[in-house]
Amino acid sequence: MKDIITIDGPAGSGKSTVSRLVAKKLRFLYLDTGAMYRAAALQAMREGVRFEDGKKLWGLCQGLDLHFEQEGIGSRIFIGKEDVSLAIRSPEMDLLSSKISAVKEVRKAMTELQQKIGRKGRLVAEGRDMGTVVFPDAQHKFYITASPEIRAERRYRERIDRGETVSQIEVTREIKIRDDQDTKRDLAPLRPAKDARIVDTTRLSVDQVVALILEEIQDGKN
Repeated sequence: MKDIITIDGPAGSGKSTVSRLVAKKLRFLYLDTGAMYRAAALQAMREGVRFEDGKKLWGLCQGLDLHFEQEGIGSRIFIGKEDVSLAIRSPEMDLLSSKISAVKEVRKAMTELQQKIGRKGRLVAEGRDMGTVVFPDAQHKFYITASPEIRAERRYRERIDRGETVSQIEVTREIKIRDDQDTKRDLAPLRPAKDARIVDTTRLSVDQVVALILEEIQDGKN
């Protein structure tokens, strides 16, 4: 687990941007686990599978041809030959992915797939339970957070930049719902690993956070 870095945190904390840049700097694979749950939620919605039906969701996840392709500092996610990178980024998928990730059969299937990918090492795994459940023995663990106000503002600007028409009040409400879903679920709730370095990005730039993480990783190797 020396070549696995986990970066967990709530929505809008900046963990995705930071994770992509850390992976690029280290020439590691960037694993966007949130995208995996979003893709599963998208496919379940398309097939009309109820989120209460764990057995059918297990079968759906087992048969899901899910894979990533690196692109620049990030990656694109595919279901079979279909690039669903944009389709999974809607507000609806944001909330549905949190809901489906609380289903034990889905969690088990995704965890197994993530651990299989992690066996190759040289991985930056970003998500909500990477350091606590999926890679508990990873040498370097980080938990990225920020104030709720800053997180809502970041998510609002992100969506405006994508050309969406949305109010900051609406985004703030959605962030609160997502936080409640992620932190209060019984299965793998969002929380820092006991040995994770907690990084509050409220007053830090992306470059500062990346530098801090890289410095800690380097110090851990010395």
